[in-house]
Amino acid sequence: MARNISEQAYGKYGTLAKIYLEEHEPARYWALGKDLPEYLHGIDRQAEDMYDTIYAKLSGLDKYKRTGDYLTDVRRENDMRRQIEEEILTELVYVK
Repeated sequence: MARNISEQAYGKYGTLAKIYLEEHEPARYWALGKDLPEYLHGIDRQAEDMYDTIYAKLSGLDKYKRTGDYLTDVRRENDMRRQIEEEILTELVYVK
């Protein structure tokens, strides 16, 4: 199936931001107009940078250090990722 040339592909957070704007901030969505793709790609880049920064910070905490026990380590990793995801959504995606 051929893609429409004007169709944009965004990452996870850019897509979530687009959906949020469409559903909760339609005036802002339309006001962005031609700048919307740049804005959404910017959200993706910022989210990636934020993820890397927070991951580096949290992985140094004793709470998230590896124990050698597989299940404990998976739980800690999942908890850390959930916390990072929540921060990204709050700070970048669901912003008024």
